[in-house]
Amino acid sequence: MSWKTRNRSFYYQDAPEPEDLNWKPAETALLVIDVQNTYLERPDRAGLDAAGQAAYDAWTPFHRRMNEMVIPRTAAMLALARKHGIECLFARIACQTGDGRDRSLSQKMPGWNNLLLPKTEHASQLVPQLAPQGDEIIVTKTTDSALTGTNLRLILHNLGIRNVICAGIFTDQCVASTVRSLADESFQVVVLEDCCAAGTDALHEQELAIINMIYCHVMNAAELTAMLRLT
Repeated sequence: MSWKTRNRSFYYQDAPEPEDLNWKPAETALLVIDVQNTYLERPDRAGLDAAGQAAYDAWTPFHRRMNEMVIPRTAAMLALARKHGIECLFARIACQTGDGRDRSLSQKMPGWNNLLLPKTEHASQLVPQLAPQGDEIIVTKTTDSALTGTNLRLILHNLGIRNVICAGIFTDQCVASTVRSLADESFQVVVLEDCCAAGTDALHEQELAIINMIYCHVMNAAELTAMLRLT
């Protein structure tokens, strides 16, 4: 099944198949979202109590997907984008203050999304495998959407960008929020399903179906590179 019929929600079961993309590299950007040390580094399982080990095991499929698929394929996409003149940009979650008082409410609420990531700390940095090169742009946000809390919309406009390819984490949170913001600003958007991950595969797949065909087109990296002739 191709990207034209895959990942369809209830709303789009009978929609016509979209046309192939014909994007110009100079009008296209690759945006890598929130692939940061805090999400990829793990403690020693043996040193955890029973509850900690259970949580460790629950997150193991995510880490396997990130290390075996998402990071390598995103790195390959970055290499192809650089080769073909596609702008590479990065977003990360980080606060400007040490105590996080500048964070948005969603990052102060109790629970898993309660994030304190001062901008200079190791935890807030992008993973080394996906490090920006040269003068590639990084935007720092305390929001889910990479547009809402930054000047990314203006940056994309100034760069002449009309099309945005999205990769990163988490599919159902910051990726989806960014995609919706991009769509609202009339950018054409592709989400690379094998360059993204959520906490579980079920959440990942559910969100892809929700955003596909209304806010973006969802496809894998091989489908996009073949269609845009990125070799």
